[in-house]
Amino acid sequence: MKALISRAPFGKTPDGAPVDIFTLRNVGGVEARICNYGGIIVSLKAPDRAGNMADVTLGYDDLCGYLAANPFFGTLVGRYANRIAKARFTLEGVTYSLAANNGPNSLHGGLKGFDKVLWQVVRCAAAPEPALELNYLSKDGEEGYPGNLNVRALYCLTADNSLRLDFTATTDKTTVVNLTQHAYFNLAGTGDILGHQVHIDADRFTPVDNSLIPTGELRPVAGTPLDFRRPKAIGERIGQDDEQLKRGNGYDHNFVLNHPSGRLDVVARVSEPATGRVLELLTTEPGLQLYTGNFLDGTIRGKGGQVYGRRCGFCLEAQHFPDSPNQPAFPSTVLKPGEVYRNTIAFRLSCAPPAHG
Repeated sequence: MKALISRAPFGKTPDGAPVDIFTLRNVGGVEARICNYGGIIVSLKAPDRAGNMADVTLGYDDLCGYLAANPFFGTLVGRYANRIAKARFTLEGVTYSLAANNGPNSLHGGLKGFDKVLWQVVRCAAAPEPALELNYLSKDGEEGYPGNLNVRALYCLTADNSLRLDFTATTDKTTVVNLTQHAYFNLAGTGDILGHQVHIDADRFTPVDNSLIPTGELRPVAGTPLDFRRPKAIGERIGQDDEQLKRGNGYDHNFVLNHPSGRLDVVARVSEPATGRVLELLTTEPGLQLYTGNFLDGTIRGKGGQVYGRRCGFCLEAQHFPDSPNQPAFPSTVLKPGEVYRNTIAFRLSCAPPAHG
């Protein structure tokens, strides 16, 4: 099979701007569909151990769904992924106010984050591997953030069945930046994700308060339901009487990854026993948010009319820590003029052989 990339219309934004969808297919037949509105991964199709293809991401069949009730299905998230406490931060002596769109806090870039803008297509090429490069200029003051932030997002579907995303960004004024990809996965293609087995290479996590803001503590996972140093089913401990699970309504927590920040490593692995599908997450980031679709409630109809009920998808959001602009002990998210922000995230798909015994 030959690697390819194709482009087709995907609808129009409310102000009439055309949106396109790009289909990337590698030599192994793995297929990703990405649109330039919100940089959304619309679908990602991969084989199970019997060779049957299925879409392993949640989302919608058309642009209208993404323009309406979209809980960040498949989107690029920025300027700041996750939460900033009380929707404000101070930088170089200046306090910046953001939109409070998640209780008292700012979430995923505000009211109109990078998930709700039209990205410019810079490059679309099939060789050496199918690749799509997008660009967005976030202007000074947009959603309350300082500086003109110029962002590039390069998607590449590699021969080893990885959908790789390379972010770069520059600014003309000191700012904060924290970008991620918010795909919801279900490796079975349907049903809930409670049987998925999760491994995360993290000895610590950042516990949260009642509004899901980190307390500042780096707490050991040992002895808690957040210990995924050995593979555990998502559903095995999600219902335990645990303060952190109650606050997150399940898993919605940032893990402090063991690897050196800036180095691309496998930091998490999720497997689905029935189909054999395996998803590995590689990242250069210091943190990883595991979210288990706790707030999906059956009111959304997605692809093919599927009803997305509670915990029918999970997210692995590689990131810097939530609320870092207000937490000086956390790894810094400050970007200054002359510096280049770099962040690589890759979702690598494979299949495990059937278990014996």
